[in-house]
Amino acid sequence: MSDVAISVEDLGKKFMLGHQKASDFRNSFGTKLKRLVGLDSNEVDIEEFWALKNISFQIRQGEAVGIIGRNGAGKSTLLKILSRITEPTTGRFELQGRVSSLLEVGTGFHMELTGRENIYLNGTILGMKRAEIKQKFDEIVSFSGIEKFIDTPVKHYSSGMKVRLAFSVAAHLEPEILIVDEVLAVGDAEFQKKCLGKMDEVSKNRGRTVIFVSHNLAAVERLCNKGIYLKNGAVNYIGSASETLKEYSSGRSWPENKINIDHEIVRSIEVSQIEDKLLIRAYLDNYNYLKPPFLGFNILDSAGNKLFGSNPKLSGFDQSNLPFKKGYVETLLSDLKLRNGVYYVSVWIGDGVYDFFEGIECLSVHIKDMIDNKYHPEVTNLGPVFPEASWKIIKA
Repeated sequence: MSDVAISVEDLGKKFMLGHQKASDFRNSFGTKLKRLVGLDSNEVDIEEFWALKNISFQIRQGEAVGIIGRNGAGKSTLLKILSRITEPTTGRFELQGRVSSLLEVGTGFHMELTGRENIYLNGTILGMKRAEIKQKFDEIVSFSGIEKFIDTPVKHYSSGMKVRLAFSVAAHLEPEILIVDEVLAVGDAEFQKKCLGKMDEVSKNRGRTVIFVSHNLAAVERLCNKGIYLKNGAVNYIGSASETLKEYSSGRSWPENKINIDHEIVRSIEVSQIEDKLLIRAYLDNYNYLKPPFLGFNILDSAGNKLFGSNPKLSGFDQSNLPFKKGYVETLLSDLKLRNGVYYVSVWIGDGVYDFFEGIECLSVHIKDMIDNKYHPEVTNLGPVFPEASWKIIKA
């Protein structure tokens, strides 16, 4: 009997994208009227888009595989095909055993049913008998940590509660193949750690196959023994997890430290190092809005791991009554003590109601000599941050 759990051959997925042609109000109204009365309109251009193309690989039973790549690389589309949520356009794939998937918040849940009812529903969909589900029920509820709400309809759950229950169901109902997307990022840090431990146990101790998609490359390296790097909808590299992560990091193209944005409010954003500080500044036009915009950010290391983030509210800065017409919003970060290297900056700008701009890893900055290397030369295995540490030796 073959030990191949997942076999994918020449898989492809094509989408048809419609682009509305630019027109004035009169033409736009006429187009909509034609559609309303059933007449054809040529105002939409149709474009083919291949989210996946010529994807081939095999995953053996008991392997934990991390699928990595930039946003838009095709990771989630691939998981939806393997989870039988969507059909491929070309190629074929085979799965050996029961598959349990956690791709989006609330995946597989009936919102009108209670948590208890959804556990039984999911188990039945997986082909389990009621007695099998009942045997696992208490363990599922205990792991999720939502005992008080197990008889509450899922539609009243927060997103974090849905993720807790969904992962617990997916991991405990004895699937031969467990597929988990970035959705775990919704949960709190403690629960994420708990989930990674459970996936590690499922793979190494129980011989189940795990497919894990995440931008947390440290988690991928810890959990997975194999990696698949997708780029522009195609397989760019397959190898051990560490080799794949190295290939991914070396092949990344760094964004600039300043971007110009064609937007009615946000004109440009830049990041720069000033001695041992980091400056993030957004140039804005705000003539038509009453509320001053907020600038929020996250700093990530070169592997894409989030180090820290902030916004004015978290820093206790009240700008709600400040007059704002045209100018810039900035934050100056001190005492960072980052080691030499390239760092990503993700930026969000909004007024608390509307998001004007959101740029994931839109900027980069090359940190150099932020800390004094006289007594601690570059050491790569200690992480990117070097905090002050006070030492004592006390004689007993």
